[in-house]
Amino acid sequence: MANRVTFYLILFSLFFYKKAFASEGGMPQLNPEFWISQIFWLTLIFGALYVLLAKFILPKISNNLETRKSQIVENIEAAEKQREDSDQKIKDYENIINEAKIEAKNIFKRAREKILKDINNKKESLEKEIDEEIKKAEAEILNLKNKSPEKINKIAIETSVHLIQHIIGVEVNNSNISAIVEDISKKNKEKYYGN
Repeated sequence: MANRVTFYLILFSLFFYKKAFASEGGMPQLNPEFWISQIFWLTLIFGALYVLLAKFILPKISNNLETRKSQIVENIEAAEKQREDSDQKIKDYENIINEAKIEAKNIFKRAREKILKDINNKKESLEKEIDEEIKKAEAEILNLKNKSPEKINKIAIETSVHLIQHIIGVEVNNSNISAIVEDISKKNKEKYYGN
């Protein structure tokens, strides 16, 4: 199409070459004789410019503008989508962190409860062992307390017999000395323990 227009322009300009450039006296623009050729060339040039602009240049510019506009819109939509995705990922990340904190608190709480339970169990077990040991010691002390006067009396009798034999040189009857020792121990028992 552009080649045809160019061909016709060249052909037409060759046809009217002499009339177009025939300015014999003064300004040809003001000479009414050249007005028709001027109007013709004005119409031809501006018509050709109009056709050239309307058919070739402006559609390309329009297409480029539309392409850029659609690409800008796509880029804005993609950026908006990426922003929404990043916001969602941030929310998911915050949720994961919160869940991890809650889980860590629960694990710590369970571990603390277990440790406290173990400590209490060991404390109770230790207290039972201590109570048993105290009861055994009290029983041994009571047993010793109950048996000690008898042993003391026996030792006192044997010692007294040996001392008397050693001092006097005569054998003494054990029953007499045991009666004296028991009498003294009863008095001391009443004195220290009552009844």
